[in-house]
This record gives sequence, structure tokens and C-alpha cells, in this order.
Amino acid sequence: MPAATHPQTKVTEPWPFFHYNGRFLMRQIVTAADVPGSGDLRVSPEAIVTASARETAAARGVRIREVPADQVSLLAPPEKTIAIGADHGGFRLKEALKPVLASLGLEVRDVGVYEEKPADYPDLALKVGELVASGAVARGIVIDGAGIGSSIAANKIPGIRAALCYDKASARNSREHNDSNVLTLGARLLTETQAEEVLRTWVATRFAGGRHQARVDKIMAIERQFAKKAPL
Repeated sequence: MPAATHPQTKVTEPWPFFHYNGRFLMRQIVTAADVPGSGDLRVSPEAIVTASARETAAARGVRIREVPADQVSLLAPPEKTIAIGADHGGFRLKEALKPVLASLGLEVRDVGVYEEKPADYPDLALKVGELVASGAVARGIVIDGAGIGSSIAANKIPGIRAALCYDKASARNSREHNDSNVLTLGARLLTETQAEEVLRTWVATRFAGGRHQARVDKIMAIERQFAKKAPL
């Protein structure tokens, strides 16, 4: 039987998800969607790992390890999880920034790309933006050559407030004033050190609320106004 929890305690399910049937814990099913971008994937000995999951893991160099149930990979709560994606122009910077995010206590959800082959930045902006908009993660990062295209693409997704930031001041402002939930970076316009400074500032800065909340509410009202007019 699961241990009792306080009503206000946030409980996360194991990842990849276990399936429950009343009191009984059913077998873990691992699909391609559960395979991380790198590292290890810890599964229980009783897990069913689909063929597509094994193929995806092999392509990404992810090792599937059988471990006791209490060591199965866990899904961090959304506020502790951040999505990151990049096209070929931002791939190297993405890889350099992932350890920085981990050092800040964040679970990194890498949506690609996983190698430096040509890719279209709108596709990566969409993947990150959908995770943020769905609530699966609290915030996201998209990196391309200049960061502009990714910002434009991400901001087409309802609920996304993507900000292209190029120094600590713009990163701080985008969080304090605009409650930005997606950060875009230009890998060809920032050094790795500059990008890390922007990232650390953006992650650490809280939304100030107050008079800024009313302005953010107006941004979202504009979004809703035009959503109603969108053709079917």
C-alpha cells in the first residue's frame, strides 16, 4: 500500500510511468518517449521495454539499466524540470549548458537535436513550447544561431512568453517584468561564458508581480482575443 501523504504534498509518479490498477502496481512500460537525451535510463527488472525505446536509446547512446524499484528514474515535479532544445546551430551550446542546469538542481528534459545535423529551429521551439504550455515543465530554453527565430516560433504557442536575452540585464527584466517562461539564446552571438551568465540570471530571477502582473494579464488577454478570431 502507498504511504500516506499530507494533502498539500506534491506526489510525482515514477518515470517512465507505472500503471496502477486499484491496489496493485502493474508492470512498467517503457516507450521511446521515455528515453532521455543522454545518460542512463533506470528501469525495474519487470519492465517492458518496447522495441522503439531500445532503438531510440541506442541512437542516443543511452544505457538501459535494470535496477531495484526504488532506484527507477523518477520524474521531477514541473517546477524542478526544464526543457531544452536546439537546432544544429545551437547544439554545442545546448550540450555545454545542460550541466549548468543540473548544477542548479534542475532535471533537464532534452528534446533534441542530439547531433550536429541540419534541423529547423521552429520544430525545436514547438517541442519545448508544448512542454511548457502543457505544464509538464515550468520553463524552457531554445537555442539557435541568433535566437530570434526560436523566440518568434515559440511565441506562437498559446501560453508561451518567450524572451530572447543577450545579457544579464535583459534576462532579469524578462523574468521580473514579463514572467517569461521560455528563454531563447543565440549561439553565434554569445560566448559560452556569456550564455551561462544569462542562463543563471534567468533561472534565478523571480517574477516581481505587482504592477507587472496587470501588464502580463493584458498580454494574455491579447492572445485570447486573437485566438477567438482564428479561422477553424
